[in-house]
Amino acid sequence: MGLIDLLAESPDELQDKQVHQLIAFAGLGKLVDGSDCSTEFRCFLGQVPSTKLQDYADQCLTLSFTDSGLALQDVVNEVATRIGAQVEPGRYRGTSQHVGHDGLWTFPSGHSIIVEVKTTDAYRIDLNKIAKYRKALTAEGKVQEDTSSMLLVVGRQDTGDLEAQIRGSKHAWDIRIISVDALLRLMSTKEEVEDPDIIQRIHSILIPREFTRLDEIADVLFSTTEDLKQDVLTSGDGDEVEQAKSGTPRPVPVAFHDACVERVTKRLGQPLIKRTRARFSSPDGNTVITCSVSREHNPDTNPNYWFAFHPHQREFLRSAGNAYVVFGCGDSSRVLLIPFQDFEQWLDGMWVTRKDDRFYWHVVIYRHDGKFLLHRRKGIENPDLTAYLLPEADH
Repeated sequence: MGLIDLLAESPDELQDKQVHQLIAFAGLGKLVDGSDCSTEFRCFLGQVPSTKLQDYADQCLTLSFTDSGLALQDVVNEVATRIGAQVEPGRYRGTSQHVGHDGLWTFPSGHSIIVEVKTTDAYRIDLNKIAKYRKALTAEGKVQEDTSSMLLVVGRQDTGDLEAQIRGSKHAWDIRIISVDALLRLMSTKEEVEDPDIIQRIHSILIPREFTRLDEIADVLFSTTEDLKQDVLTSGDGDEVEQAKSGTPRPVPVAFHDACVERVTKRLGQPLIKRTRARFSSPDGNTVITCSVSREHNPDTNPNYWFAFHPHQREFLRSAGNAYVVFGCGDSSRVLLIPFQDFEQWLDGMWVTRKDDRFYWHVVIYRHDGKFLLHRRKGIENPDLTAYLLPEADH
């Protein structure tokens, strides 16, 4: 049974498998350019949680097995996909007929990065060779010189010699270095934020620029912190907002997104990969969801739930033909799975908060006599959402 079949039918059997064991299940068990093994392994990486990518990267760097560097190349390219790049995998082994880069990453801004992955910087790297990859891709029309750069992804964080080599070369303004660990941390940060502007700033860290002035890096750190704070304040939760005004401590935000998404994954019958704090999609991008969760308010008298829905989430859902809005009501035992085409038509009747830099809709759901009702502005119909509740048997 192949690697992808095992993942679909017996995923538990793969939980503790190491990278070299996973590769052995794929195709003929050897990573070769254009092989079934390579295709299956990359497909597998595209379906596993980001925590597994971190484990696999660590194994490639710490365990001694055949082609660990090639496996790391595939893991790093999948990390770039999770960060938000469109990735064209490179070749494992260069030839005279093919450009020998390890990956070509193109970000939504249009900037392209030619990537070279190294398990170690113990040996001097030929920067001119990497620059030739960029020239070749420019000649092929795949990148433009003024909107492209080069990136070395290295397994070690002690890169002093390599940094000095780059600073002393003619490529100092076109190439940058990042450790595998730092790249993984960028992926984790991107998965915890929701604001598209912050995600764009995360992308910009990988692009060469003059950093005598550190405002842009400080902006990323500050904006990320602020976005995480908004997880409470933009939830539409009236109680929490009033507490914020009065100076009393706010309750800790609830966080059971993963449990809700696990139920939705089983219901839809396909894996959903985390893209941001609230956005998930299938590996091929054809199915997308946003997942929001709320604590239960007034549980003894009038149970209700408050969520925020943002314009950038609407655009994300509009990008796919198979899109859903997911609301976790109190805990993962009450999950509403609503087709976006149904949900979008109700937005006009919802309350809205407008601020200088953003606005969002308040999604207010009440539970009464076993029914879930969407509450909107006075005089506007309140749709019954009960039919969208996932069956208790699925929990």
